[in-house]
Amino acid sequence: MDVNVLFIGGTGKVSLRCVECALEAGHKVTVFNRGQRDEALPAGVETIVGDMQNRASYSRLGDRNWDVVAQFIVFTPDQMQQDIEVFAGRTGQYIFISSASVYKRSIFEYVTTEAHTAVENPYWPYSQAKIACEALMKRSDLPWTNVRPSQTVRTTLPTVLNEGDVVGHRLLAGKPVLVTGDGNSLWTLTRAEDFARPFVKLFGNEKARGEDFHITGDVGFTWDAIYQTIARGLGVEARIVHVPTDTVIRYRPDWAGPLLGDKTASVLFDNSKVKRVAGDFTCETDLSRILSEPVRHFKMRSAAGTPYNTDSEALVDRIIADQLKLGA
Repeated sequence: MDVNVLFIGGTGKVSLRCVECALEAGHKVTVFNRGQRDEALPAGVETIVGDMQNRASYSRLGDRNWDVVAQFIVFTPDQMQQDIEVFAGRTGQYIFISSASVYKRSIFEYVTTEAHTAVENPYWPYSQAKIACEALMKRSDLPWTNVRPSQTVRTTLPTVLNEGDVVGHRLLAGKPVLVTGDGNSLWTLTRAEDFARPFVKLFGNEKARGEDFHITGDVGFTWDAIYQTIARGLGVEARIVHVPTDTVIRYRPDWAGPLLGDKTASVLFDNSKVKRVAGDFTCETDLSRILSEPVRHFKMRSAAGTPYNTDSEALVDRIIADQLKLGA
């Protein structure tokens, strides 16, 4: 079934592959965003340039009827309330991109299911806001479908502290890199194109209405293996220094969110629910292939001298130096 779909976002590391997949499926695709993108949208996409913060112009999206609205850039309850006011009664399906970080992390239960894993994150304001958005959406008149990706990769290097290119440049320079814990906790990485295929099959799917889904790969990788694979892709060896998570957080308390609230405990996902609704699918399981595109993009940025955020680098140097003094 061909649908008229509005992507809000549409050029991000995940959403661009979803736009491409929707076009390949024969859907009519419109993208709304600020028009500040590094990568071109594919031919055949209608673009509407605007800003969600401009309520007057954003509300005009509600003057059109959409079969599907795919919302990638709502992060606060105020933004969700705005979408309820704009799209309730004007779309056949509203798909909210939430986050798998809303699930409670537990060392006793690391296989996550939509039905049995609690939605609770006491550590991370980002996840708490997503939880509040989900609750507000579910109380509204929107015909909702709730999608929770875990880490989905395309252009950026997956790293423990979300410092991305800092890790890549440290590896190239032969500097040690920081991994929390013992490096053996399991983390799920999903390529954007592997996420996009089942995601698009939720469009106009009656079985998806009023349902929560995560869409991820089925296997996990240790953080040591992730860093070692990135290093091999760059032609170097990784010098990994392990630091206890609680120690890292003492240096910078706001890291408690993405660490204790997401990446410290092992986490795997049971994708049987979305497979029942969208059809069976497979994700890449070879780590070198999963990371090949992020590594390629990093190499291009490095060769071009693209500026990157180095705010965390001095602190990482200090944490590593202090840990090495202990004989790590």
